[in-house]
Amino acid sequence: MYANRWDRLVRGFTGRHGSASSWTAVCKQRTVSLQKPRPSVTCHTSARSVDPDELRRFQSLASKWWDDHGEFAALHALNDLRVPFIRDNLLNVHRTRVRGKPLGGLRILDVGCGGGLLTEPLGRLGADVLGIDPVGDSIGTAKLHSSVDPDLRDRVRYRACTLEEISAEREGGSREEQGAAQFDAVVASEVVEHLADLQTFGPSCIHVLKPGGSLFITTINKTNLSYALGIVVAEQLLRIVPRGTHDWEKFISPVELERLLESSGFSVQSVRGMLYNPASGLWSWTDSTAINYALHAVKVSDEPAADQAEGRAEEAHN
Repeated sequence: MYANRWDRLVRGFTGRHGSASSWTAVCKQRTVSLQKPRPSVTCHTSARSVDPDELRRFQSLASKWWDDHGEFAALHALNDLRVPFIRDNLLNVHRTRVRGKPLGGLRILDVGCGGGLLTEPLGRLGADVLGIDPVGDSIGTAKLHSSVDPDLRDRVRYRACTLEEISAEREGGSREEQGAAQFDAVVASEVVEHLADLQTFGPSCIHVLKPGGSLFITTINKTNLSYALGIVVAEQLLRIVPRGTHDWEKFISPVELERLLESSGFSVQSVRGMLYNPASGLWSWTDSTAINYALHAVKVSDEPAADQAEGRAEEAHN
């Protein structure tokens, strides 16, 4: 009954009609041992896009990623939408032939992976997935959780670092290293609204993607409704997520995000609205992007649009 009432309330706003605790304790006890640095995978966590306040906030929650009734319950439920969204769009481009593993042979970079909530299901679909996050304790939790599943052992890896550092490694490496570092897809789910500098995000994604590679983003629109439901209701009244998790000033509209991505060399293929019902704990697709939305873009150029325009101007002048 309450689920139906919530659906009617939110759809009216948007114009549409129609045992976890024990796992958290284990993570706290064993995460530290899994974070011992290995020379081949260690990297720094300082970057322009990283907000120190966000790091501290997620550091305090690092052991709680796999509590599907806790602070990240909505992210667990979001897999019902984002995993098929990523899979189906990739299959439209790549026709893999691995039986039972539709993403077999594809390399995916999961940016801001946290405890691996999205990294693991992508790995189970056959993809070779690298999950990265600047919070070392979250990476420890991710490694611990994936270590108990032999199906993920050769498909999922984690590193405590940032997207900019992955991009810089590719730029600074040899031609062979650059080729090996490219990805078929970059995923940034519920990440861009936590970044300190969005201007570096698009170019960094371009650098690590293969030609024609895909970028998948889920995030929150910057509207009065997203403030009312995403912050006032979700954080302050219902406490679906911890208070202070989101900063409305960092939210971005689909139009603005599309502009930023296209200026970096992407072509946006689709944008779909998403709706979370806290009464049922389920997500659904919606025609409205007023609150949450998912975006799929494809790399069409290695050069930012401004550089291309400047190059065309020089050619015309000559």
